[in-house]
Amino acid sequence: MEEVERVNNTINEIIESELSGLIPRRIVEDIKTTFAKYSIDQERAKHILKIIREEIENNTIDPGEAVGIIAAQSIGEPSTQMTLRTFHYAGVRELNVTLGLPRLIELVDAKKAPSTPLTYIYLLTEYNNRERAIEIARKIELTRVVNVALKVDVDLFNNTIILTLDPSMLSDKGVTVDDVVKSLQRHLKKVNISLNDENPNEVIIQFEEPLDPIKIENVRDKILNIKIKGVKGINKVVIQRRGEEYVLVCEGSNLMELMDVEGVDYRRIRTNNIKEVEEVLGIEAARALLVEEMINVLEEQGLDVNIRHVMLVADMMTRTGTVKPIGRHGVAGSKDSVLAKAAFEVTVKQLIDAAVHGDTDLLRGVAENVIIGSYIPVGTAKVKLVYNPYIG
Repeated sequence: MEEVERVNNTINEIIESELSGLIPRRIVEDIKTTFAKYSIDQERAKHILKIIREEIENNTIDPGEAVGIIAAQSIGEPSTQMTLRTFHYAGVRELNVTLGLPRLIELVDAKKAPSTPLTYIYLLTEYNNRERAIEIARKIELTRVVNVALKVDVDLFNNTIILTLDPSMLSDKGVTVDDVVKSLQRHLKKVNISLNDENPNEVIIQFEEPLDPIKIENVRDKILNIKIKGVKGINKVVIQRRGEEYVLVCEGSNLMELMDVEGVDYRRIRTNNIKEVEEVLGIEAARALLVEEMINVLEEQGLDVNIRHVMLVADMMTRTGTVKPIGRHGVAGSKDSVLAKAAFEVTVKQLIDAAVHGDTDLLRGVAENVIIGSYIPVGTAKVKLVYNPYIG
């Protein structure tokens, strides 16, 4: 046992000396674990590490390479082949997911909220059964009066609004008539709420002040939109079985509140709302989600784009500490060069603003050097080297 440990330590030292600083720390640790798992001896370890080093060197981009242009071509060309379509979960028309070009545009424009926000909730082991999943789904699904109301009648002569509840919807949403009455009492002032003696599903809302016929529609809408239970923003919940576990697919997102719900595995909860992830989990999590979402959109369309190009775009969007769009209000607009900004959009405005403020263009980028007819700082032109024949 001691001999095996000694060999492993020696191999780990070789791995450190060969790869430390060349590749991410996590990959170095993965290589150590894999070598130990398959009992790789010293000679074979050196041979494998030599191959790994060669691969790293062959795949490292050359200094002065125009990585931005390559990334733009790699993503831009395939994305023109995308189809405009949406996908919906089997038989559930309410849960549409924006895919293809519209979703890609949403991502690179860093929209505050996606057009179809979705949240995937995984449950803790002890809650991973259908009954518990239904219980949590009912608890988090936003239920308003409109979801359980059959009809709403307005009686202007008696100054009342009569709310008829649907027993089947009350049962489906896991709500009682008492829950509805309590919600109405919390949100409505100067009213007396009672139940009809003849029909227990009929709620009578008696107003103390006379109802204004002009504003009655607003009052009706206010009553129908009163929240009974659930998490704000979660409009629909669908329970799916994935292998051995149940997953709640929610229309809408509210990470902060959902992570506090009992039974929810907060470590695996996932949303497609980039801005919300940035606010709740930080910029690194937002960057990781941005890469994942863009790759998913491209792969779903059958397009093969190297993840490094997508990572470069995500890095540019998040390098300032907040998620910024690719455009004149974000990455392109934050360039130092006046000419580069003018070449992108609103040319006259950019040039006038620069003239008014007396801005200086240091001509460090590609676009500005193309405009003035100079060498672009790419490849050999990136190197500032002057040959002096008089120095020996």
